[in-house]
Amino acid sequence: MINLVLFGKPGAGKGTQAAFLKKTFNLVHISTGDLFRYNIKNQTKLGKLAQSYMNNGDLVPDQVTIDMLEAEVDQNPNAEGFIFDGFPRTKAQAEALDIFLKTKNMSITATIALEADNDILVERLLERGQSSGRIDDKNEIKIRNRFDEYNIKTAPLCIYYQIQEKFHSVNGIGTIQEITTRLTKLIESLN
Repeated sequence: MINLVLFGKPGAGKGTQAAFLKKTFNLVHISTGDLFRYNIKNQTKLGKLAQSYMNNGDLVPDQVTIDMLEAEVDQNPNAEGFIFDGFPRTKAQAEALDIFLKTKNMSITATIALEADNDILVERLLERGQSSGRIDDKNEIKIRNRFDEYNIKTAPLCIYYQIQEKFHSVNGIGTIQEITTRLTKLIESLN
């Protein structure tokens, strides 16, 4: 079983690459953004709870996100592995994920950070913003603020996973195929 965590600043290509890795290694892709949208749209118990926090302008507590993620893992008992995209974002979330996976006799195989220069990522996001409809992809100041959030909250996870010898960095610059090839070689070397 292969369980991967994909890291990277906004625009690094996590979603694009997750789609290829999902097919190549027969993994279930779990995007926390997709989980939130699904649960809120379908007004599940967890979706209503998350929405109540969001309506008050509060951050959704880690436990709500973790409960959504656990439910998704439980719905895929025959999976050959998972790609976690957008989670964990903090050390507390990483620890909670490790504890949950241990109850399933699983663990994170590797964490992979797609690395790219900020200016290149800004260009990618501004271009994506022309068709994505996302307001936060159309404003360079907002994009750079998202980078700052990543640096403050998520980048420290690299150390958490380096200590476990599970952290890998991959050059996220190049064509989609070039990046996919780099990721595929890395993942194949893990077995």
